[in-house]
This record gives sequence, structure tokens and C-alpha cells, in this order.
Amino acid sequence: MVTVTDRAQRITESADKIESPFVLDPTLCLYSPQDNVDSLTHPRIAAWLDFIRNDYEPKLPAAKRKVLLFMPCTKTKPYPFSSEHKAINQRLADTGFRPTAQLDLPQELQARLEPEFSQDVLNLSPLMDDAGTLVHRMVISEPMGVVPYEHIIDYPGGASPATAYDDPGLFEKRGNAVSPWRSDSTAIAVSKTRWKWGDEERRHYALMHNAMAEAVAAVVGRIGHRYDDIVSWVAPGLTHRSFVIGKAERAANNVPATRKVGSGRVDLVGANDYLGPDAAIVCLPTLDQCKDAIDRLAARLGIDTIQATGIYARGGANATPLALPELLDVLVARLRDQKEK
Repeated sequence: MVTVTDRAQRITESADKIESPFVLDPTLCLYSPQDNVDSLTHPRIAAWLDFIRNDYEPKLPAAKRKVLLFMPCTKTKPYPFSSEHKAINQRLADTGFRPTAQLDLPQELQARLEPEFSQDVLNLSPLMDDAGTLVHRMVISEPMGVVPYEHIIDYPGGASPATAYDDPGLFEKRGNAVSPWRSDSTAIAVSKTRWKWGDEERRHYALMHNAMAEAVAAVVGRIGHRYDDIVSWVAPGLTHRSFVIGKAERAANNVPATRKVGSGRVDLVGANDYLGPDAAIVCLPTLDQCKDAIDRLAARLGIDTIQATGIYARGGANATPLALPELLDVLVARLRDQKEK
């Protein structure tokens, strides 16, 4: 059980999410929207955001087709060692996508990898299949905007903050994304373990949300021309998708367009609002693809759709639904340019 009111205890719990040999930076533990907004001026985060916005250039081998694939961040750091990323990356390996360079996570992590996974799932380089399709992976992550896979461990500015932080602070529905020890906290306790956001939490959420959308757009706007397709593999309805989709896409994705703060509302802006239709990021899976995946999951397991929906909600490989085989079929088809007509 998360101890909401004790920051020191929360830091201890955060440290358990960081896989050795990496270690937590306690100053990068962000438990509320207010913590998130403050992090934008943290030296490590500010330096990172400056790098990805202004200096980062992907080094990509020649390929017939290049796809930029955004993946969601995970509570486990580094991301590739999470159950979700391992499942996704294993599916890519099984489908013929292979690393293009020797850029692996440390041997200590490789030694702890479960036997059902290929060592390739811990490789950080772009992937390519025999048809010449290159997949360059990045992670959408607050507070860093985006994290290119090849810079999960380090970057020209030094050690990457991507292996040293914990940020559950924008997930309102969990009931513990609050920092009651802060003087600007307006959260209200509704039980021993759950809190309701107040106006300051909601206001800072909107500020951080829009800052992350702008950061994603800045990166894609600068380097997006290098790719033939840009896909974001993020769950419908969640914050990462909200960072990406534009105003016109929100209703179809069941994602709010505004946030109530006091007696008014604050617009939530997505990266696609900045990028425009010609450079927009495609968010998958769609809601229809999710419904179809549940039907196919039910057929595979020989159960009814109600039971399948429960399994779907718990996700694949003890992760999110994004790791389920039925949804990974959708991702692989898109990577291979088998788009729905």
C-alpha cells in the first residue's frame, strides 16, 4: 500500500521500480502535478528537454522504409526491462525485426532476463527486418517528453534521467497522485489511501500536459521528415494518448478536450495540434481495433466476451493490453505498411 502522506516512504517504494545497476534520483520523484511542473526547471530535466528539442538527431541506417514508433513509459526503469516493453519487443523480434547495432542494456540485466525472451529485447538500437523496414523506437514520458531508445542510458549531456526517475504524479484515477506535504496542495483525502484532486492539482495537470505535448511536437516537427510513418502505440483514454492527439481527434478517442479548474476550463493541447495533418502522429490501437482484439481474444481462449474483457483489462504479460498478441497484430501490420483501408 502506498503511503501517500510520507514522502520518504514513497521514495523507498519508488526505488524498488529501478532495476540495478541503475539507481533512483530522489529529486526526480514526482508524485503530483505540482511536482511535475516544478520538474521542468530541474537541472537534469531542463538539460534533457533542451537536448531533445534543439540538438537531438537520430542516427539511422539506410532503409527502404523508416517508422518512428512511440511506446509508453513504464513504472519499471529502464523501460525495456518492463514486462510491457519485453512483450512488445519480443513480438517484434519474432516477426523478424533485428537490432542494427550492438547497443545493449548492461550485462547484469541481460543475466536476469527470463529464458522465454530473446536477448534482443534489451537492445536499444533501431530494428530492421528483411524487407528493409526500419523501426526507430522512442518512449513518451513525463517529465522528459520523449526518450529515444538509444539514449535511455546516456546522452551527450551525461547519464540519462530516464533510468533514475519515478513519476506517477499525473494519474489522477489512482487516487494517490498527490503531494499533501506541499504548501500548494489542494487535494482532499477521501479515505486512508485515496485522495481527490483540488484546483491546484487540476491546474498543474493542464500545465504539464500541454508542456509535454509541446515537447513531443517540437521533436517530431524537427526530425519527423526522416520517417515514412510515425506511430504512437499508447493505450486509448490515457494521458500519453492525450499528449499526442489533436482537438479534432479527442471525441473519437474518448479523451477530454479540457480540464475544469475552479469555475472555468483549461484547454488540453496535443502534439498533433502543433504538427498539422501532414505531419500528424497516428495513435494506435483505435477503439475499434481494441474491440476487435477482445473478440479475437475470446475466440482464442474459448471464452465469452465478458470474460475476455476482464483478461484484456489486466493486459498481456502482466502488463497493459498493448502487450496482448491480438493487439500486437495491429502494431505489426502497421509497421509493415498493411494499413486499414
